[in-house]
This record gives sequence, C-alpha cells and structure tokens, in this order.
Amino acid sequence: MRRSARRRTTVSARREGDRTVVLIPDRMSRAEEERWVAVMLERLAAKDGRRRPGDAELTERAAELSARYLGGEARPASVRWVTNQNSRWGSCTPAEGTIRLSHRLRGMPEYVVDYVLLHELAHLLVPGHGPRFWQLLDAYPRTERARGYLEGVAAAERLPHPSEPAD
Repeated sequence: MRRSARRRTTVSARREGDRTVVLIPDRMSRAEEERWVAVMLERLAAKDGRRRPGDAELTERAAELSARYLGGEARPASVRWVTNQNSRWGSCTPAEGTIRLSHRLRGMPEYVVDYVLLHELAHLLVPGHGPRFWQLLDAYPRTERARGYLEGVAAAERLPHPSEPAD
C-alpha cells in the first residue's frame, strides 16, 4: 500500500516482482483503503488470469517443486485446476495421488500458487498437519509470505461488497 498526497482520485495497482502495490490518495479513509485493495487485487487477478498455466504446466511445476524441496519423493498421479473448491485453496487425495487446486488461485503471484502446490505435494508424504508436515514446508523460503497473502485474500473476501452499506 502506498499513499500519495499528489494522487487525488485514482487508485491503481501493479506487480513489483513478487509484491502487489496498490497506490491510493493520501486522504482516503481506512475503510475506503480496504475496499479498494480488495477491488484492485480482484482486477489484477483477472488480468493475470489470462496468463494462467494449464493442467500440464501444473504437473510440470509439481515435479519441479517436488525435486527441489521434497527430494523428488512426492509424485502425484495427476494435478489439475478445479472450479468446485470455493472454501479451500487446494486438496490432495494421497491414496490416489491426486492434487486439485482451486481456480481462485489463478492469477495470484507464482510464489503463492507454488506454496499451495507444495503444500498439497507434502500431503502425499504426510497426510496431516503435524510437525513433520510443517518441517517439509519449512524448506520453501516463501511459506510465511504466501500464507500471509492467502490470509489477506480471505479477509478481503469477507469485506462487504462495494454496493452494500457498511456497518
């Protein structure tokens, strides 16, 4: 978030490496800021969504992540995007070796998609969320950042729609 005294009415957003920067007028209230952040993240996701990888690219990326962070031990039978996961970012069925990522991840920064994919790959090796599971994810340097990003998106989704009155 960057506030500017020179900026009067416009709000814009852009990617700077693996960060998203939202530029707003300095006079904007905290409530307006939160609303605009949600709107701009949605717009960027839609724009980025045009460059989203398909299932084949996800499968390739899963193999790369497994090799780099899990010693190549996680070998999914299939990795694909799905549209029926609106309350989860991803899921894994270890018995079948299948990984599914929510379509809501499309357009998010690559490090976030990589984190969710790695999270599901780790479930192929460790089914629960115990210490061994988190130890596997500790190898990924952007775990905390990706988790924070996803928490922010989830919080923004709970904000009232811009056409709804605020409490």
